[in-house]
Amino acid sequence: MIPKKRYSPIYIVLLIIFIVLQSCEKKTQTITKKKTYPKIDTLLQLGYKHFQNTNLERSYYYFNQAKQESIQEKDTSRIIHTIAWMAQIHIFSGDYSGGEATAIEALPFIENTDKYPNGKWNIYNALGNNYLYTSDYDNSLYYFNKALSLKTDTIEKISVKSNIALVYIDQNKFHNAIKIILPLTLKKELINSPEIYARLLDNLGYSYFKTGNPKALNYLNQSFKIRLRILDNWGMMASYYHLAEYYSKSHPKLATDYALLTYKKATEIKSIDDRLKCLELLIKNSPSSQSKKYSLQYLRINDSVNKARQKMKNQFAKIKYDSKKEKDENIKLKEQKVLHLEQEKNKNLLIYFVVTIGLLTTLFISYFLIAKNKREKIQTSYNTETRIAKKLHDELANDVYHVMTFAETQDLSSSQNKEILLTNLDTIYSRTRNISKENSTIETGSNFASNLKELISSFNTNEVNIIVNGLDSIHWTKIENTKKIIIYRVLQELLVNMKKHSQCNLAVITFKKNEHKLQIDYTDNGLGAVLDKKNIRNGLQNVENRILSINGTITFDTKSHKGFKTSFTLPI
Repeated sequence: MIPKKRYSPIYIVLLIIFIVLQSCEKKTQTITKKKTYPKIDTLLQLGYKHFQNTNLERSYYYFNQAKQESIQEKDTSRIIHTIAWMAQIHIFSGDYSGGEATAIEALPFIENTDKYPNGKWNIYNALGNNYLYTSDYDNSLYYFNKALSLKTDTIEKISVKSNIALVYIDQNKFHNAIKIILPLTLKKELINSPEIYARLLDNLGYSYFKTGNPKALNYLNQSFKIRLRILDNWGMMASYYHLAEYYSKSHPKLATDYALLTYKKATEIKSIDDRLKCLELLIKNSPSSQSKKYSLQYLRINDSVNKARQKMKNQFAKIKYDSKKEKDENIKLKEQKVLHLEQEKNKNLLIYFVVTIGLLTTLFISYFLIAKNKREKIQTSYNTETRIAKKLHDELANDVYHVMTFAETQDLSSSQNKEILLTNLDTIYSRTRNISKENSTIETGSNFASNLKELISSFNTNEVNIIVNGLDSIHWTKIENTKKIIIYRVLQELLVNMKKHSQCNLAVITFKKNEHKLQIDYTDNGLGAVLDKKNIRNGLQNVENRILSINGTITFDTKSHKGFKTSFTLPI
């Protein structure tokens, strides 16, 4: 291969792509046994086909479509696979910034998991090569070493070590490269991988040449013979180039011949980068008359390739934009359809509700008229039951009785009496809810976060939209169980108050970790709270007492008709 100023990145990319294709095809076969996705498979095959025909734009389009389908199917392995191919296409076309950005898209899928070792290898190796081509050696070595640390087969480890050696070659640290490559050439697994073996011999010979070791020519010739035997056009081109460099001082005429052979081979396989590298060598080693000719040719090719690459880069961006636009439009149509179905459902529920209320009202009136004749028996039974269950009697029964008496003796057509009746019923409901819910068991284990989400979502209705930020960023397993219970109860109290009093249409709950403290902010755009109202103050007092019991702090910021805000912080 021809390194930067010495070899072709395109050859390395093609070799990596070949390995990527093999490993990912193995992974795809494993997945297929579990579940098949014919549409994704068809898109992938089209992507491979157009890539082989060097139609990068169409190949990129089909891989992007396959990626979107894989995201919809939640097939993580294929998501990584398609991202790896798209990144390689960016790199192949010379768009290294695009290759980096695309490959990084896969990191959230592969970091912090032991799954998808092949997918990880593809992404890390692609990033390593991408940074190598842009001379960002620290990042290049970082990702090559991450790929090397994975549990992959020997051939993949040899390939990564070979790429690490290329970083050292590019840094002119040839002795470091030799220490890596020389043991690799003795690996028995290379018997069935002549392309990789030839590449190692070529790089070893080149490194020996740069360090003045007489073994250089032998290794360069061994590599060339293998490549000639297996008809490895990319490899032959690299061997021609290195031999041209080797003879540049001792046999200038022979060096020029090898450089011309390199240029011819680069033209045959349509490698523009390698043609430019060859022209650089010819300009350096040719007489002034020929050097001018090669210089003009270099400028013409370089100008055309820059324009073509910029056009290709813009086309890739358009493909992504169009895909996102189409996806957003489909989501919007689905949301409209869901909204329409929900409206129809609510309409039917309203009809059912009205009918049910009518029937219940009829039954209640009938029951009330019959029960009126048996009041003494009911009262006696009531007294007996209250003695048996004194706790319930003390806390609830008297209030229930007063409400029933009020309903019997007062004119309920009066709006004031109705308001009093509803207030009393609400008090009974609150006390009953407190007895039941405040003493119920709360899951504080691995399902705590999902249960907390479920609690919040239960208050999310068509009228009220609740937005939650940062809940998944908190390491809940590291928080004490008692504090989890307090958080759950406090949020439950705030949401109940919101539902009963706020009349808001939007509420936001934000979770943030600041050093060793957890901060939770609640905000809604409702009527605000009048803190001197007894029913509201009691609920907020419960919230405050809970937070203070675990050495936390809490603040309230609320005014009538200006929304409600509260923020509480607790140590974790």
